[in-house]
Amino acid sequence: MQAELVARRRVTIADDAFAEIVVWRVPEPVRGSRHRFKYRLAYVVAGECILRYDNEAGKGDHRHVGDREEPYPFTSLSDLLDDFFADVETLKR
Repeated sequence: MQAELVARRRVTIADDAFAEIVVWRVPEPVRGSRHRFKYRLAYVVAGECILRYDNEAGKGDHRHVGDREEPYPFTSLSDLLDDFFADVETLKR
């Protein structure tokens, strides 16, 4: 099995803000993760990424909020998207 693109979209949040979603289904879990998704979800405001969820090889599932990086407890793709957009809503305020 080759990597399969599951989602790639850009969602306009405001005139100067957008969310970008990219998710791949991969044949084997990315080193540090236990599931078969490779993803990056970013919230960008005025050209600056202020929130990012990803599972970079070796680091596993984690998120960046500003300069802070913390583990993310991945349970499902649906929960990942829900958690990401909940954080976007919080940061919009």
